[in-house]
Amino acid sequence: MSWLNYHHLLYFWTVARAGTIAKAGEELHLAQPTISSQIKLLEEALGHKLFERQGRKLVLTDVGRTVMRYADEIFRLGNELKNVVSGLPSGQQLRLQVGVADVVPKVVAERLLQPALDVGPLRIICREGPLPQLLASLALHELDVVLADAPGSEPVSVRAFNHLLGKCGVSFFAAAIHGHLKKDFPRSLHGAPMLMPSEASAVRHALDVWFDGKGVRPTIVGDFDDSALLKAFGQRGLGVFAMPSVIEAEVVRQFDVTVIGRTDEIENCFYAITVERRLRHPAVVAIAEAARSDIFQ
Repeated sequence: MSWLNYHHLLYFWTVARAGTIAKAGEELHLAQPTISSQIKLLEEALGHKLFERQGRKLVLTDVGRTVMRYADEIFRLGNELKNVVSGLPSGQQLRLQVGVADVVPKVVAERLLQPALDVGPLRIICREGPLPQLLASLALHELDVVLADAPGSEPVSVRAFNHLLGKCGVSFFAAAIHGHLKKDFPRSLHGAPMLMPSEASAVRHALDVWFDGKGVRPTIVGDFDDSALLKAFGQRGLGVFAMPSVIEAEVVRQFDVTVIGRTDEIENCFYAITVERRLRHPAVVAIAEAARSDIFQ
């Protein structure tokens, strides 16, 4: 079996991106004749011409474009490998750089991240922010994964893949002072004080549509980007608030509130967004597997 010479492929890839052998030579710190001879050896090994000369520039042939697509993927994977093992300074500890969209409830984020700790010694570097900002960091390989309540999409131009972790319904909570709202739910929410997630949250639109469909008009007394602050206001009795049903028990226990009602007509969806079609980082794989088998059932 004849193995592909990856040094030759690297020289080809660099020339294709640079446009000329001279520029590639500067990048690789190699003489032009060396690069030319190595590319010729690659062409001989593949049995096809990879470049055509147009003036001073080299242009990819049809076969060259095909080889370039594979080379892009090969060296992208190599960069991913480097990023993963860079988290192993002692040869033992793994590093996970994760971005959490600011609209994702902290309790959900904690539950999603917990299985990553089971893969072995792990250092989690967690950043929170708006989804477009996190996706930009993901594209620069500054993050391994982004956890979000919506898939990555336009207008952010980032080549990313959305991995659905799971979905669940919505539960409504309130302090004991609003306990009477349990009766005749959801009509009881008409005119009731309501603490809502910000319009940047995917579930906000779904809540608005659901209220309209039920003919219910709660009195919105607050809009929050930070779900922890929203729950803190709810704990003080300032209004009813909605959270994913999957964390219902944790919300009741941590914030001393009661469940007013539930609905499966509103879906909370959660995604792991990566630059890879197939999950490879062991901690991200653990997150996805646990979410699909244990957290969201």
